[in-house]
Amino acid sequence: MSTLRVNTLQNTSTTDGGISIDTSGHVTIDGQVLPSAGPLSNRNLIINGAMQVAQRGSVTGAQSGYGGPDRFTLTGNTAARATLSQSTDVPSGEGFTRSYGIDVTTASGSLAAGAYHYLGYKFEGQDLQHLKKGTSNAESVTLSFWVKSPKTGTHVIQLYDNDNTRHISKSYSVSSADTWQKITLTFEGDTTGAFDNDNNYSLQFYWWLAAGTNYTSGTLATAWQAFAATDAAVGQVNVLDSTDNNFYITGIQLEVGSVATPFEHRSYGDELARCQRYYQLTEAGGGGVCTGSTGLFLNIIYSEMRDAPTIGLSAALTINEASNNFTQSSAGISSQTAGTTGAFLQINNFSGLTQYRPFTVRSPDSKHFTLSSEL
Repeated sequence: MSTLRVNTLQNTSTTDGGISIDTSGHVTIDGQVLPSAGPLSNRNLIINGAMQVAQRGSVTGAQSGYGGPDRFTLTGNTAARATLSQSTDVPSGEGFTRSYGIDVTTASGSLAAGAYHYLGYKFEGQDLQHLKKGTSNAESVTLSFWVKSPKTGTHVIQLYDNDNTRHISKSYSVSSADTWQKITLTFEGDTTGAFDNDNNYSLQFYWWLAAGTNYTSGTLATAWQAFAATDAAVGQVNVLDSTDNNFYITGIQLEVGSVATPFEHRSYGDELARCQRYYQLTEAGGGGVCTGSTGLFLNIIYSEMRDAPTIGLSAALTINEASNNFTQSSAGISSQTAGTTGAFLQINNFSGLTQYRPFTVRSPDSKHFTLSSEL
């Protein structure tokens, strides 16, 4: 019986058949760097980094808020407005089919001192405990993504620690406008201030789009420090200064360590389930009992969410009671008692119902409950 012997290579650079090991121990196969520690799967801490899931659809005229791909939100106070969408504009040959698109529809060419706009992504503290923040073993993290910006020059990404009011920023340069470019940045671990171990907002990433002097007049905080607004976005170009501008981003991956590994493509089903922890659309269905001539009680059940959600109704609800259809005069929920997997709703704005009579919900696919438990 033959024996296969594997020799360990350390502090050696060697290449054989498309495999290389550098002096730091990083393994590259056919040009792709493989993880040298930790799991091959579940490396990416970002949910929906390939922008596959967009439950809300496009949103027009947005200054701030969610729209387009899930988990990412536009935040700002400039005069700029944009259409937020799930775009099919993607880098060629990289395996991506969707991107987050920001189409500027109202420009903000002159920025006040306190002006700001950024694309944000928030993390729960309990999902970041393995970063060991606040200890001597704090882990560095590497962020990689593809971006297509309408502006050349300096762009800034900021990490903000909401639990300890600390931040760090890194800049990257766009060399060619309206051209897909891959960016990789490493942020060292922070030995000060641990993240809270709970389901609340602990860390946010900011992809800055525009910033007034209140955020650009200092020195860029390239190492972790106590938050200072003037050090947040030094050098940031104004991406929102023309209605001809379109900003796209996809392939966002955040992983432990100082090396960017190949993007972890996950199935649509996996990403949808992760997104539904924060936002869901639930078809109106089921039934209950009328509480009087104008209202009713209704129970709904949904996939487990981060916290008890805020529930809305996207269109007026129609029910069938004693073979007759009744529709709300206006969509709305009067009150809710919600948990992480279900809610008890009181819904009014009807007329002609009979108290204590059972009903069933009649609702086309376009009518559904919206459930939000975003950070």
